[in-house]
Formats: sequence, C-alpha cells, structure tokens
Amino acid sequence: MEDQGFIPNARPKRILVIGGGASGLVTLRNLRDRGEFDEVQLVERRDDVGGVWYLDGDPNAPNTGAPRWPSPAYPGLIGNVLPEFLSFSAFPPFPETPSTATGQPFPSLSEAHAYLRAFAAPLVSQGAIRLNTEVQAVEELPARTGWRVRLRRWCDDGTGPEEFAEIWDAVVVAVACYDHPVFPNTPGIAQLRELHLARHAQGWRGPQGYKGKRVLVVGNANSGNDMAAQLAPVAGAVYQSIRRPNFPGFPSLPDARISRVAPVAEYIIHSAAGKNTIDAHLTDGTTLPALDAVLFGTGYRPFPDFVRVLRHNVTNDGNGIDNGVLAPLVTPTTSPVRVPFLHRYTLYAPNPSLALVGTAFASYTPFTLADVCSTWLALAWSGALAYPTSLRTLLAFEDERLAAVEAARVEMESTDRGGASALVAYGVLGPFEEAYAGALRAEVVRARPELDGVLPVWSPERTAVREAMFDLKRRALEAARARGL
Repeated sequence: MEDQGFIPNARPKRILVIGGGASGLVTLRNLRDRGEFDEVQLVERRDDVGGVWYLDGDPNAPNTGAPRWPSPAYPGLIGNVLPEFLSFSAFPPFPETPSTATGQPFPSLSEAHAYLRAFAAPLVSQGAIRLNTEVQAVEELPARTGWRVRLRRWCDDGTGPEEFAEIWDAVVVAVACYDHPVFPNTPGIAQLRELHLARHAQGWRGPQGYKGKRVLVVGNANSGNDMAAQLAPVAGAVYQSIRRPNFPGFPSLPDARISRVAPVAEYIIHSAAGKNTIDAHLTDGTTLPALDAVLFGTGYRPFPDFVRVLRHNVTNDGNGIDNGVLAPLVTPTTSPVRVPFLHRYTLYAPNPSLALVGTAFASYTPFTLADVCSTWLALAWSGALAYPTSLRTLLAFEDERLAAVEAARVEMESTDRGGASALVAYGVLGPFEEAYAGALRAEVVRARPELDGVLPVWSPERTAVREAMFDLKRRALEAARARGL
C-alpha cells in the first residue's frame, strides 16, 4: 500500500462484535464496560456461546433449522492452560478443576465452556448477544462512514433464515481462526480428500470406527498428539509423521504403540476388491503400506473471508488509485499467511474502525491476551489513548514483525535440516508475547491507572510460570497413565 496521509483515530459510537467465543465475549464486555459508546452488540451463528469450547448443539435446544458448525474440539479434550491464565479480569477466577487433587490441574472442555457461559450470562440478560445469527458479509462503506453487515437469522420456531443488513460504525471480528484447516501440499493429498481417506483434526470426534485400522497421523502439536494417543489402544497400527521433535509446549508421552516416522513425500492410493488403501512414501526412502486413513493435525489459518474492504491504493491495481471496488481483506494467496495491514495485530490500518481480536496466536494465554487487547481497543476507540494517524506509521508494526519472523526462519533453516517450524510465523507470538502484551497493558494503565490492579500481568516472572506449564502438563499425562486413563 502507498501512504494515504492522515488517517484520523476512529471514534465509533455503535459497534458490532462478531463471534461468541472467548475473544468475542471478553471484547464485548470490555467495550461495554471500559469504553464510551452508545451501543455494542455481539452476534454468534451457533445456538450458544463458547466458540471452540462449545462442542456441539444441545440436543434439547429448539431445532431452528440452522446449519451446524461443530467445534474443532473433541470429546475427552483436556486443555493445556492452567485456570489462572483462563481467568478474565474483573470477573471471578476460573475455578480450580475437581481433578487437581489427582494430578490433573488443567480444565476439561466442559469446564471451560461452563466458565464462558457464566461470563456471558449478564451480557445475555442485557440483550447484548444475538444467537443463531450468522454474518455473511462485512462490507466497508465509502469515506470511512461505517460498515454494512449482511446477516441471516434463524428463529427458535424453525422459521428462517431471515436475511437482512445493518449499518455499524465499527466492527470487531473475533472469529475465523478455526474455520479453515490447513493441509500440507504433499502430492496425493487431493485424491485422499476426494475419496474421504483423509480427515483434519477439525472433524475429529474420537477413535470410534478405527478399530483394527492402520492409521497415519500427520503432525505432533496438541491435536496430532491427542489423536495418536486416543488411537493407540484401538487401532491395529498407529504411525505419527513428524518433521522435528516435539516443541516443548506440546508435551506427549512415549507410547510403544505409536511409531514415529519421517515426513511424507507422496501418497499413492490403491483400489482392490472395492477397498481403497494408501501407501505413504516417506522422505527417508521407506514406505508405510496399506494404510486405511490419514489424519492431519496440521493447524488452521486465520481467514475471515467474509470481510470486504475498499481497495485503498493497492499497488497491484497498477495505477495506485482508490477505485472504490470492494475486495476481500485476505485471500488464499496472501503471503506470508496472515490477516494483512493490521496495526498491532488489531486495527485495520487503512480504516481503523475495523478491528480483529484473536489473530495473534498465544498457545498459553489466549483468554488473557484477548482481555488486554480488547481493553486497549476500547480505550483507543473511546479516545482515551491515541494511536498513529499515518498509514505508513500504522503499518510499521506489521513491517517490523514480518522482518523479525523472516530473520528467525532463516536462522532456524540454517540450523535445522527439517526447515523452519510452522510455529515461526507472523501470527504466532512465541517469545514476542511478553513484549507485545506488556506494551498494550502499559498504554492502558497510563490512560486508566485504576486498571493496573485489574488486568493480567506480563513479566519475566509470569512468563516463567507460563513456561512451567509445559512440564506440569507432561506430569499430568504421566499421572493419568498411571491411573490407567
């Protein structure tokens, strides 16, 4: 993008938050309680709040006829974050889990969902949350005059969908990180998917149906490790394809029933007697023959494909002139993979009345990071704190982060035969989290000193506590194994 000169700080009065997961809920609360706005609402397409922590619809809930958007979570999921890092500011702390006494201090899926429902309850009673309401498009209006949001809604009596549009001064997108699973570009994967021989962790619901099967799991982050561990007692053979040893934040226990193998170079499908099987040719020259299925724990990409923005002097137009045409905010070819043009991972630089919360990935503090980011946003949009008014200055954050990430990837590639980890990416905070969140918090406290004792803290001491969760999770897994779980 070319510099557009002065861009005033946004001062919206009516704000719509999209998404009823942890990020959206705390953003809604913070905008309403810590900002100065006329109206703030949240819409959620499913029939309950909770986002990824809400597994599936309540069977006793009214059948609205709406599509189902299952969570990428799965039965039996146990988190990797201690309750203290799941606790929102100015709200009762996340309760200690009942299993803490047995060596499992990490919350279950249902416990996390219960906490989020309790947090949302007063917002629901205030009429600030609309369920069964899907956002189909967010479209920027000319001259920074607002956003047209196209929605459809299902009613409890099964009627609908009703389609309509609303105009809002500002929009916060707090969704779309788990809607778009990532598959590797390995030859043969497209055919695997066409024949339903491949499944992403997004659709994993447990090892049922895999008894006696030969299964390959690709990836050794949390999802890959959990799928392999759940398959081990059931499947006939379990292989786990990895590029490098486990990142410390994704602990797993050695299991003689799980064979770790090299990355896959190619998949070949064989059909005989009405049955399809898979040969996985590995990069070390060996082959895994006659596999029944391949499961991918290979992550997701942030891709809010429903957001359309005006083309603000986009250089690939060739003429550098704002042609007033709506275009996707992000496309499949956006490179490096990210939501582009965001100041501090939050404000859309060409029009800061659009914000995103939750695009920066923090494995161990997603709740508290969304809390401090949305508090900063509430004060920025209220005028309590200022941010840059030059496009070039607004984009300096993105430029610096992209350069830092590229330097880290080059360094890793020079020392790691497997190439740079996917965790070295623009949207993954990693070691940058303390500096990033701490700086946002400091700005908030300068503007509102009374929040100093309320907001979560980022410091070397707190970082050490967070990193100690890695070993604590491993010990929890060992305790569960000792109990036969």
